[in-house]
Amino acid sequence: MHVSLVTSVGRADRRNEDFVGAVPGAVVLLDGAGIPGAESLCRHGVAWYTHRLGGALLGHLSADDGRDLAAVLATAIDEIAAAHRDTCDIADPSSPQATVVLARAHRGRLDYLLLADSFLVLDQAHGGPRVITDEREVTARRDCSAPLAGVARGTPEYDRVRASCARVLRARRNRPGGYWIAKDDPRAAWEAVTGSRSLADLNGVALLSNGASRIVSPYGLTDWPGVRDVLATHGPSEVVRRVRQAEAGGGPDAQPPDDATVAYCTHLSR
Repeated sequence: MHVSLVTSVGRADRRNEDFVGAVPGAVVLLDGAGIPGAESLCRHGVAWYTHRLGGALLGHLSADDGRDLAAVLATAIDEIAAAHRDTCDIADPSSPQATVVLARAHRGRLDYLLLADSFLVLDQAHGGPRVITDEREVTARRDCSAPLAGVARGTPEYDRVRASCARVLRARRNRPGGYWIAKDDPRAAWEAVTGSRSLADLNGVALLSNGASRIVSPYGLTDWPGVRDVLATHGPSEVVRRVRQAEAGGGPDAQPPDDATVAYCTHLSR
């Protein structure tokens, strides 16, 4: 497996809260999440959490033993929870957490796992790319944000309703009927989106954090077949470059820069 990796911090005044890494035959991408101002809950922070969890995942995947990916993730979540349970309030809904994408080539197959809203793009040998994500967080966020419809931005009422929506969304994390994310409870791993494909059916695979997927939505700079073509022609750094260009353009869809990370894998036979 040949792997190209790129990660770009969204803001120069803070650490990159994404993580990406690879060992022979496997790739890990995490997108860290937490609530600003929640330092009183965890003295380590989101970047520490994603980097520790990512490192633990790579360590387990390096064994190349074909172990179930959900079991690998559950073990790693439990290990990192144990590392700061005594010093931090890891059970609070606002404590550090992360989305997870794992891809592993093993015995002629690509096994994959997704937890929360990052993306896996399978470049199929026959047909267009297949895009896989865990849509439960997006669905929960949309449902919880419904009360904001029609409320004028920049008003005290908007701020009040938005804060209420955020509390409702946090209450749905790692709960049945809500959405699942890597945090303190290893049981979340068993709720992940998982699957397997023959390596013979694939030309390559890409993993993108939420910040990198902006090239498709909301910016609409290309579609997913276009992302595949950009990766094949220019590599993952070009995806991030185009996202940063759109963010700097200041158009109506421009959003504050986010950490953006891409892993692109080819020559998958293993």
